[in-house]
Amino acid sequence: MTALPLLLLLAARSFALPLQTGDFSSSSSTEIDDYLLAEKYLRQHYGLSPGLQGSRAASGAFQTKIREMQKFFRLKVTGNLDENTLDIMKQPRCGVPDIGEYNHFPRRLKWERNDLTFRITNYTPDLKSTDVDRIIRRALNVWSAATPLTFRKLREGIADIMISFGSKEHGDFNPFDGPNGLLAHAYPPGRDIGGDVHFDEDENWTNDQSDYNLFIVATHELGHALGLAHSSDPGALMYPAYSYNEGFPLAEDDIDGIQDLYGPNPNGKKLKPRPDAPTRCDPELTIDAVTDLRGETYIFKDRFFWRLHPQFPEPQQSLTRSTWPFLPNQVDAAYENPDKDTMFVFRGIRMWAISGYDLVKGYPKYIHKLGLPKRIRKIDAAVYIKDTGKTLLFSDEEYWSYNEAKGTMDTGYPRSIETDFPGIGDEVDAAAYRSGYLYLFNDKLQFEYSYISRKVVRIMRANSVLNCS
Repeated sequence: MTALPLLLLLAARSFALPLQTGDFSSSSSTEIDDYLLAEKYLRQHYGLSPGLQGSRAASGAFQTKIREMQKFFRLKVTGNLDENTLDIMKQPRCGVPDIGEYNHFPRRLKWERNDLTFRITNYTPDLKSTDVDRIIRRALNVWSAATPLTFRKLREGIADIMISFGSKEHGDFNPFDGPNGLLAHAYPPGRDIGGDVHFDEDENWTNDQSDYNLFIVATHELGHALGLAHSSDPGALMYPAYSYNEGFPLAEDDIDGIQDLYGPNPNGKKLKPRPDAPTRCDPELTIDAVTDLRGETYIFKDRFFWRLHPQFPEPQQSLTRSTWPFLPNQVDAAYENPDKDTMFVFRGIRMWAISGYDLVKGYPKYIHKLGLPKRIRKIDAAVYIKDTGKTLLFSDEEYWSYNEAKGTMDTGYPRSIETDFPGIGDEVDAAAYRSGYLYLFNDKLQFEYSYISRKVVRIMRANSVLNCS
């Protein structure tokens, strides 16, 4: 029986151009490392045969598996090891193979009865044993709320689902590999080791957003123990990438998958799943925030963001908290000050300063530290005008001008959005600046506004920023 390990690949960022297999004569050490990482990834998760290494057939097989992966993750299918593909490979993820877009295993592995038992055979020292008990019970309750399944705890003997913590080789010939590697693994329903869940004791387990949240990992792994495989929906709990999320963890795809196996809970209330991941080319799409960051464009919507590199037309979608776990699930506004190499993110009355992927010391702060009046409870949009060194902050029907060099608000503000930016309406959802033009988002539209002539020169759909026609 195949184990389902939760593998955390260090999220180091790479900007390698598409790399072809078999020709390393002019490749840099980084490109070679990227190829070797990709080869290992495709063997683990897409069944790339190790016997093809170095052969003429290797290139074709490698590209075939790359295409399978790109299709699963909803990337542009090219067969090339481009930056977006590499970035997915380096994200935290579960080690179950992704082949086939199924919500459960192709052989439809499931428990044949609804009353299951579980036992926690040992505990992690990272948490109180009573906390672990509550976390595991809470994770099981997530699945029982959606199905007729019930779970009874055993304190001795053999249970259907045996839960344990161990490190390195821990008795199943499927060893863990130390900190920040294999987080956990589980086995699909069946006899003996079937249904069992193992957590790597070399990780630091928590009950909050720091390090590795036991509830999130346990709920994911118990989904495997009940018969679920991975979902290609980035908003689903059973999506391969690990991320911390608050509230009810199941998305519509998770609920559909588990109920396809076991049916709905006959006595349960109608579940309110997490919203699906937004579709970038949906003509009804609205944008929460847009900002540059180190030469790329980041577009935020709900719990997600798209990352758009100028050399690659296909945006990559990720959960915001999978990249910046200290941020709230949803953001109101964001902008980059490239001179400070810092991105500022706003939610409610707080703001975060981020350098790359790290929170700047002293943040989050209250937005009123910028000089905004206390009556302002949120920022709707923010944009840095490189030509002037000013940042425009939009809230409701007004906007302010912030002098980045002096760290003060300019006098004469706030001013009316409708008066100063005629033709765009009286509110702004998101804003960006490019070469003398402001791009102001309002509902489902994007207005290209000439900052010099002070007029709208073009109106587009909001999702055109995501290369949608």
